[in-house]
Amino acid sequence: MHIDRDTDPLALFQAWLAEAGQSEPNDPNAMTLATVGPDGAPSARMVLLKGVDERGFSFYTNLGSRKAAELDARPQAALCFHWKSLRRQVRIEGPVERVTDAEADAYFATRARISQLGAWASKQSQPLAGRFELEARVGRYTARFALGPVPRPSHWSGYRVVPGRIEFWEDRPFRLHMRFVFVRADNGWTTGELYP
Repeated sequence: MHIDRDTDPLALFQAWLAEAGQSEPNDPNAMTLATVGPDGAPSARMVLLKGVDERGFSFYTNLGSRKAAELDARPQAALCFHWKSLRRQVRIEGPVERVTDAEADAYFATRARISQLGAWASKQSQPLAGRFELEARVGRYTARFALGPVPRPSHWSGYRVVPGRIEFWEDRPFRLHMRFVFVRADNGWTTGELYP
């Protein structure tokens, strides 16, 4: 792979993601999302990338979740994609912003109906007395919306990580791995190679 200062890191990411789509057994769009809690401690979990373009990397969640509270309090995040089948990794760091209501509505409309109902039923990250409580809530919202469309709940939306730094890593023999970092500058991206 040839990377130089004219390489577009977002185009490179999309190419790698497309390759992962052909080789990863499950969820090539799975990424670790790292946030910071109120005590300054890091918090990480897996989420699914649902959009990437020149504005950034988007995912969706319940706004009452721990991740949403941490992002709203400290709107900075790190993402990490690891495609084991390709022996590649991409790390992204940057500020976070909410997606627009129109974007959230459009994505929500593409979700499976049971996932839409689950978004209404789940009090994500809150204590759950037992499985029956969750199933009863799903039943309640299933009855509420009957056969009609399920609108996006106001407590469900998305976030976009605006990349300030993107690092590409690829396994090479004898641990002489390839590492390139792109840092956003006023007039585009600066590029450099890192020791593995």
